[in-house]
Amino acid sequence: MVLNIICITLVSLGILFFLGGAVGILRFPDFYTRMHAAGKGDTISIFLIFLGIAIYQLHDFSVANILVAGKILFISLFIMLTSPTSTHALIRAGYEEGLKPWIRKPTKGQPDS
Repeated sequence: MVLNIICITLVSLGILFFLGGAVGILRFPDFYTRMHAAGKGDTISIFLIFLGIAIYQLHDFSVANILVAGKILFISLFIMLTSPTSTHALIRAGYEEGLKPWIRKPTKGQPDS
């Protein structure tokens, strides 16, 4: 019972971070901040969801389930290494292509900051 609660909590947190990343992609004003939301949100989301699934695999403690949980954690580690690298490559390509970052324009009556 406790194992199921831990798994459900981890998967739910992963889905919550995915939702936050999706909202960030839709709401942020420019390419750079959108890529930040996508890169950070996806990485932590996949890690939490896969960790919950890997822990769930250990409910029946057998060699096969341990191997499956290990494979899931290995895939999670691979994604944690490659997702930030690919996000960085995309942002660098955008910068080299000349995409300008968004600059906030002051509204009437507000000082420049």
